[in-house]
Amino acid sequence: MAKYIAKRVALALVTLVIVSMLTFFLMFLVPGGPFLSEKSPSPAVLAAMEEKYGLDKPVIVQYKNYMLNLLQGELGPSIKQRGRTVAQIIGSRFPVSARIGGIALAIAVVVGVVLGSVAALNRGKWIDNVIIVIATCGIAVPSFVVCTILLYIFSLKLGWLPSYGLTGWKNYIMPVIALGFYPTAYICRLMRSSMLDVLGQDYMRTARAKGLSQSKSLFKHALRNAILPVVTYLGPALAYTLTGSLIVEKIFTIPGLGDSFVSSITGRDYMVIMGTTIFLATLIITMNVIVDIVYKIIDPRIKLK
Repeated sequence: MAKYIAKRVALALVTLVIVSMLTFFLMFLVPGGPFLSEKSPSPAVLAAMEEKYGLDKPVIVQYKNYMLNLLQGELGPSIKQRGRTVAQIIGSRFPVSARIGGIALAIAVVVGVVLGSVAALNRGKWIDNVIIVIATCGIAVPSFVVCTILLYIFSLKLGWLPSYGLTGWKNYIMPVIALGFYPTAYICRLMRSSMLDVLGQDYMRTARAKGLSQSKSLFKHALRNAILPVVTYLGPALAYTLTGSLIVEKIFTIPGLGDSFVSSITGRDYMVIMGTTIFLATLIITMNVIVDIVYKIIDPRIKLK
């Protein structure tokens, strides 16, 4: 296990270097800059600002300096949000996204596993068809469409829920539903397919032939094996939901990391773009390693290499 973790950490570092290189150099290929606006500063002021943030140096030198600072734990200052560092922005914004994402994923796992299991146990019946239609819609319909429908029905027409901000518990309902709709549908389909495969295995037929009740055979044997594909999906799903959907946070005006990331891209805040990208990449890689370890705990037959 220790050898496997060390190998994954080494691969993670290589992946992070590649991600940082791609992000950094592609970022500078995009036209525009952080100091250009409708009222552009004079050439002297622009040169002074670029010198202050090191943007006057060649791109390769800027990348080298950035990586050296990153190795020391420095993500740098924000260019647009004066007086704030990237670490402070991530530290203040990420908990908001994590709270919404954590709730959304927890609900998605419970609902998705239950619906997928129910669909598999009632294969070919009307309830199976209804669940499949809902799951297909959840995967096919974009999140901004879900947000629009929720806002139109529950905020505009019925007036039950607030349309923006996070001032109370009601503000969480629509963002959580919009953010968790896709993973719920995906987990449901994964669970249904996996459960159908497990229910057809020889050991399940043997368990039922020995007189084991359907509920015991389901929870003791089928569920544990059928849930493995869901565990695999939880790595990227957790990273996706914890960081918050960019579109969901923008539509509901949620001050999370996703909203900050979109603003940094439109404003060419290079330091925030780099810091957020590296943070998200680290989160995704870490979750994938944890998922692989949990995989081994759930099914001891799996060997980690």
